Amino acid sequence: MANSIKNQQDILTKLNIQALNPMQEEAVSVIETTTNTVLLSPTGTGKTLAFLLPLLQVLNPDSTEVQALIVVPSRELAIQIEQVVRSMGSGYKVNAVYGGRPMSKDKIEIKHNPAILIGTPGRVLDHFKSERFSKASIKTLILDEFDKSLEDGFEEEMKAIIMQLPSINKRILTSATQGVTVPGFVRLDKPHVINYLKLKTRSQLAIKTVVSPDKNKLKTLQALLQHIGNEPGIIFCNLRDSIDDVSSFLKRHRIAHACFSGGMEQQERERALIKFRNGTSRVLVATDLAARGIDIPEMNYIIHYELPRHEEEFIHRNGRTARVNEKGTAYILKWENELLPEFIKNVSGINISKKAPHKPQYWETLFISGGRKDKISKGDIAGLFFKQGGIEKDQLGTIELKQDCAFVAIPLTRAKELVEKLNNTRLKNKKVRVTVLE
Repeated sequence: MANSIKNQQDILTKLNIQALNPMQEEAVSVIETTTNTVLLSPTGTGKTLAFLLPLLQVLNPDSTEVQALIVVPSRELAIQIEQVVRSMGSGYKVNAVYGGRPMSKDKIEIKHNPAILIGTPGRVLDHFKSERFSKASIKTLILDEFDKSLEDGFEEEMKAIIMQLPSINKRILTSATQGVTVPGFVRLDKPHVINYLKLKTRSQLAIKTVVSPDKNKLKTLQALLQHIGNEPGIIFCNLRDSIDDVSSFLKRHRIAHACFSGGMEQQERERALIKFRNGTSRVLVATDLAARGIDIPEMNYIIHYELPRHEEEFIHRNGRTARVNEKGTAYILKWENELLPEFIKNVSGINISKKAPHKPQYWETLFISGGRKDKISKGDIAGLFFKQGGIEKDQLGTIELKQDCAFVAIPLTRAKELVEKLNNTRLKNKKVRVTVLE
């Protein structure tokens, strides 16, 4: 396509990206000219953009049918990819469908066929069974983090989905894990494999051990957080009960944090990530569900509060920091008599007695009861906060716009005043509630 470079540049400008990284460059050119592609690259290296850019080039703007299907293992990943496609401003309709939210919501959103449908295997299959749209025009199939879908037991659903796609002429599989067997039903004939897993993308990662004198490691965790200072990071636990223990302890010591686990409702999980992304919560206490497939920025550290059971979990957790060219530290919290698993080697201890200067929480998150379906844009929201809220440009943080609501980061010190000024005001033609997000 003659204008593809220009279009790509426009998209990168919209996404605030200067240039593609080498993996993305290679992936874009390979996917454009190849029938079957396997893209292997560590978590956080930008695989989503690497397959979306060439996907947009093969879509037909005159078609009113679903043309591409992206199957993902988790709701978070579905939502994340949907947001990236929307931010690209391509003009193509996109919708994400996933378990854990009302089917009626899906039906309304996909009543007018999206060009790109993203979904978790079970929910996609539900829509297939109900024949809500034609599958004849679906020519591109993307299995993002396909190893995770196989691992999570979605093999039968994936098989049933692929059997119902008669027109596929392009398959793209992505993974952050080496050596996964692709089942025969995917029909991945002679794929071109792009492998960036062997590159030392994590050479900037430092792994440090912190020894707790007590089997209960909470006091040592507090000392470690005071040593690190108010930087964004994830505390990884193996169990949901451990998350509850850590969260109660952090609450008692007034350490702002959010929790993230499979035991939480979908809405709670989404809101925890929003608060973490926009800086309201500097710490995310999470299970391995947060080790990959969710949209959170680069961070300086992660903490293994409980030791990972397998090497793969260790690698994926660590992959949340020291990405691409950044430095990062993975802290392993162990009590004196605890033995490290054999896959954790060559780690040095660290003295955490020195405290970093305390920086108080700056951001708070406000909830607005209006979204895209009310024809509200991010610009409308910014205008409301500048004009009626009377805030300065640098006091407006991240705005996240959803279908039926929005979330805005503003300084904690102005939260109460802004709620009083803006609650029950009009945004476009809708009277909206504005409250602090609990």
